[in-house]
Amino acid sequence: MDNLLITGYRAHELGIYNNKHEGIPYIRKAIAKRLIPLLDEGLQWVITPGQYGVDLWAIEVAIELKAQYPALRCSILTAYANPEEQWKDDKKAYFQQLKQGVDFYAPVSKDAYQGSWQFSARDELLLRKTDGILLVYDEDNGEASPKFIKERALKKQSQEGYRFISIGSEEIQAIADEESMNQADY
Repeated sequence: MDNLLITGYRAHELGIYNNKHEGIPYIRKAIAKRLIPLLDEGLQWVITPGQYGVDLWAIEVAIELKAQYPALRCSILTAYANPEEQWKDDKKAYFQQLKQGVDFYAPVSKDAYQGSWQFSARDELLLRKTDGILLVYDEDNGEASPKFIKERALKKQSQEGYRFISIGSEEIQAIADEESMNQADY
């Protein structure tokens, strides 16, 4: 696999409203744990839609992994121009910082937000340009924004062998529990 799409929940869908939330490091570790074997197999690009949440945490992980895997490239392809315009200043600054660390950034539509069709166009492009998806999604957590890309990725998997990898809440909880046990040992 050369190109991997990573996406999942938006931060607010997980009850996360700032970058200091205690759950973020565990989500990032789960992403890294899945990415490293793919990098060892030759993964070249990590691509995200750049929404505040799993997308940006994944880019953060990928940027950090570039120290060990210098051939790794990162990209953010947003649905429309300047998606961060409506965000609070701290989130805008975080987004701008990550944009500086990626190898490629572009909006799929050069216009400001006009409608949900922009998300569909973005998702179509992301699925066309990648060989697989790493999706942070939990069936038991109810329906949320990742369900649409999940349905399209599963359809592409059945038709074309598109690789589908998911991270659920149990995997993230296991990492949190392991960390907790390790800290208790000290």
